[in-house]
Amino acid sequence: MSDADRPSLNRRTLLRAGSFAGLALAAGLSRPASAQAPLKIGIIGGGHIGSTLGTLWVKSGHPVMFSSRHPEELAPLVQGLGDLAKAGPVADAIAFGDVVFIAVPYGAYPQIGKDYGSQLAGKVVLDAGNATVARDGDITAETKEEGIGLTSAKYLPGARIVRAFNSMAFKFFASEANRAGDRMAIPIAGDDKDALATASTLVHDAGFDPVVIGPLARAKDFSQGNPLYGLQLTAAEMRQRADALK
Repeated sequence: MSDADRPSLNRRTLLRAGSFAGLALAAGLSRPASAQAPLKIGIIGGGHIGSTLGTLWVKSGHPVMFSSRHPEELAPLVQGLGDLAKAGPVADAIAFGDVVFIAVPYGAYPQIGKDYGSQLAGKVVLDAGNATVARDGDITAETKEEGIGLTSAKYLPGARIVRAFNSMAFKFFASEANRAGDRMAIPIAGDDKDALATASTLVHDAGFDPVVIGPLARAKDFSQGNPLYGLQLTAAEMRQRADALK
C-alpha cells in the first residue's frame, strides 16, 4: 500500500508519532497524552499479553478490538472496559485496526500468515510473540538461526513489523505501567521508520518509555535468553546496554 493510499488520519498520526519518537530517542522525553489522535488497535490474541496491553491502551483513550478463535469468550473483558473496547473474529480486528498487535503462541504465526497475510500487508504490526520449544516446536529453531524478527517478517510478508512487548512476562506490564519516577523501558526493533514511530507512541501510551534498539535483525537482542530480555531498566539504562552490544 502506498502512502497516497493511506487514510489522511494515518498520515497525520504517523507524522505526529514520528516527531515524538525522534524526541524520545534523542532525549528520553515523554509525549503529552493529548499530542496525537487515538489509533484504532486490533489485537490478535485475548490471553494475558493481549488483554493486559489492550486494557492499558483503552485506558489511554485508544479504541481496541480484541479477537480470538472464540471471541464470545472475551465478552467479560470488553464489558469491563467500556465503549472503547469490543471483541470479534480475527479478520474483523485486523480490518478495524490502524495498528495490529499480535499476542499469540509463536507456533501459530505460519497459520496466521496463511490465513490473514494479505490483510496484514501494509499494516503496522506490533509483534509480541516468543518461541519456546515445548510449546511451539520446530519453528523455535528458525527463530534461533534467522533471528525472531526476521522469522516474523518471513511468515508475515508485507507487514510493517515492529517487535515490542515480548521482553518480559505480562505481569510486569500490568504492575509497572505508569509507575512512579522513571518509567520502565520497552525495547523495540523494526525496519520501517514510520512503524517505529507509531509503535513508540503506543509504548508511551501504555505507560512505558520506548527504546529503539535498531532494525528488525536486532530484535534477537531482546528475545528470550538474550542480553536485553527480562530487564526492568529505565530508558537511559536500556540504551546503554543496547549500545554495548553493537
